[in-house]
Amino acid sequence: MLVIRYHGRVTASAVERCAEEVRAALVKMQSGFRLLADFTELESMDVACVPYFEKIMELCDEKDVSAVVRIIPDPKRDIGLQIMSYFHYSGDVNIVTCHNLSDATKILSQ
Repeated sequence: MLVIRYHGRVTASAVERCAEEVRAALVKMQSGFRLLADFTELESMDVACVPYFEKIMELCDEKDVSAVVRIIPDPKRDIGLQIMSYFHYSGDVNIVTCHNLSDATKILSQ
């Protein structure tokens, strides 16, 4: 499983660095891995982050991610990830959004 956590005020440069870290981590991941993206501690995010999120999605899709579980406690704070998912993940990737880590853990343990 690959885990990405965002907290505080997230800038485009931070997500750009994250994309490079994801690229490096994916070398060690096997096809069919799962991704947990935790936005619990997110305060705000620049709109300029979008291209880097798209890149992370594409990198994971190329490595055949099987499931993406997102923790977004407040649905109003979803920055359009669900919509972007339609364009950057293949149709067979299971994508679930949860409100807390407990729910995400249950889904990932299935």
